[in-house]
Amino acid sequence: MDNIIVLATSNKNKLKEIQEILKDFPVAIKSLSDFGPMPEAVEDGETFDDNAYKKALHYAKVLGVPCLADDSGLVVDALDGRPGVYSARYSGPEATDWKNCEKLLGEMEGQTNRSAHFVCVLSLATPAGPALTWEGRCKGELIAERRGDAGFGYDPIFFSPDLGKTFAEASMAEKSAISHRGRALADFAAEFSKVQVWLRQRMAEIKPPKPDHSEFEHNDWSNDRM
Repeated sequence: MDNIIVLATSNKNKLKEIQEILKDFPVAIKSLSDFGPMPEAVEDGETFDDNAYKKALHYAKVLGVPCLADDSGLVVDALDGRPGVYSARYSGPEATDWKNCEKLLGEMEGQTNRSAHFVCVLSLATPAGPALTWEGRCKGELIAERRGDAGFGYDPIFFSPDLGKTFAEASMAEKSAISHRGRALADFAAEFSKVQVWLRQRMAEIKPPKPDHSEFEHNDWSNDRM
């Protein structure tokens, strides 16, 4: 099982980014869409670490294979760290990318400090519970209006000084090279050989034990007993 990792996400854009970065590694990358319906993970943690681990462990237990999950979001200095772990649902139960951007821009009106950074925490969990964690960050600033049609989430209003453009104006390759998720995945990829060894060890620990037939020792199966 050490050559199979399930990406615990239903976000197609996020899935595409992760698969692109890991495409050359000796591992079979699956997604939740490769399996049938299953109960969703509850993301009620107070930190990115909490939510990434909750998702990874939940789906690892359900599927019986290692799962890689991420929790990521935008941290805005002038808003005391909001939207943070609530980034994906910042505008409410019916949140969309644009509604989230609109709400954030409304809260930023009149703010002179527009610095912000993206955070991504990756958690690779096994069904028994142990997990490995990586974190990536990317600094930038919020602009006052949308620019660009690529990307997703807050990408159209997040200006990257490293790129000289918003994430939504950048190609996937440009964004992945410096993004929070790209950096976390780069660290994961750099340690991949060690990760494989760790997975083999952890998965071997949870293999079911050989059947114990000691309770039947009093039976004499060699005789035909009616």
